[in-house]
Amino acid sequence: MKSNKIFTALLVLVVMFAFTSSVNAGGKVYKLGLSLAITGPTSDAGNPYSKGVEDYFKFANETKILGDDKIDCTIRDDQYKTDITKRNFEDYLDQGIVLYLNYSTGSTLGLKKDFEEEKIAVIPASFHRGNLENSNYIFLPVASYSEQVIVMSEYVANNHKGGGTPKVALFLHPSAFGRGPLADTQAAVKAGLNIEIVEVVEHGKDLDNTAMLKRLMSKGVQYVISQTIQSPVATMLKDAQRLGLSASSFGEEGKLTFLGAHYTGGNDLIALAGAASEGYFWVCSYNLTSEDTDGTKQQLALAKLYGRDDKAANSHNYANGIMVAQVATEAIRRAKAAGLKVNKANLHKILNGMNGANAYHPYTTVGPVTYSPTDHAGVDMLQIYTVNGGAFKKVGVPLQSAFMGKIQ
Repeated sequence: MKSNKIFTALLVLVVMFAFTSSVNAGGKVYKLGLSLAITGPTSDAGNPYSKGVEDYFKFANETKILGDDKIDCTIRDDQYKTDITKRNFEDYLDQGIVLYLNYSTGSTLGLKKDFEEEKIAVIPASFHRGNLENSNYIFLPVASYSEQVIVMSEYVANNHKGGGTPKVALFLHPSAFGRGPLADTQAAVKAGLNIEIVEVVEHGKDLDNTAMLKRLMSKGVQYVISQTIQSPVATMLKDAQRLGLSASSFGEEGKLTFLGAHYTGGNDLIALAGAASEGYFWVCSYNLTSEDTDGTKQQLALAKLYGRDDKAANSHNYANGIMVAQVATEAIRRAKAAGLKVNKANLHKILNGMNGANAYHPYTTVGPVTYSPTDHAGVDMLQIYTVNGGAFKKVGVPLQSAFMGKIQ
């Protein structure tokens, strides 16, 4: 009932401004650009992400969050190809963009020098910590993949019921995106994190993980932490279920408990793995629509307002897209409120000041967005979820890594 009221309120706002929205009466237009994989590899994430960005900017314009001013964000498909991303970015620069939204780890790393030369703030969909090295202009939306894997490792260390040090395997994507957390997790172990990394597996395109899973069992591994995408994790979970190796409770002795970072989970994983996903532990910084909160009600209302299907509406990647658009819109709103010209330099300044009492609280995330000149990872809080009855449910309260600060 409350969800219907929120949707009605959103609809009323749009109707109220329908006429004035059609005419930009003296208002300014701020150009932004987004390049991402709407098709091709990782489009399962990129497609709903693009819809989240599109819908929130449309909502911001129609409800006059910026008064008579508007955001015009051009969204283009780059098929996960860095050369296309670069062409898109250069074209956006010619259009006079004041802030840029990027997507993949590869293109974010590949264009890092371009961002520095252009002095333009960039919010990517990649949470790779390496994006921030030697960079002044890249702002991660949420905690890095490294912090996500370390938080899961801390959860293992703190909740392991058996004797001795818990034995862990890392299941990684064979790319910078996947390998990024390895060195950081190893550093956390050296700093005192009580786990043993027994094996690191860089998966290929194998359709059968039987040999790998049996090998891990022979080495006494009880926990497998994944940093990759959903499809290889789904294959691994189904193989573990078929072999009778899946833990029925966290840390069950003689079985494997599976955990993973942001892009390994969500509703797409459940759709791919089915019953084998039960008991999978997953961490991200986003509110999930499988939990009934004011934030998720607003997400679902936005999706309904713009005619999105249930799959997109309930995707954490749709929430991710909404969130980066929220941050961009808020940065512009704050610049206007401060009497600053909305340009590249001032939006960069505004983002760097988004902390303390000026932290930003979007409805899409489990914690506030905070940036500073020395901290360009946005939401520091991470929520652990587990699949229970075919849906991801919260496990405890949002966490922040105890070891991440020790290794940075």
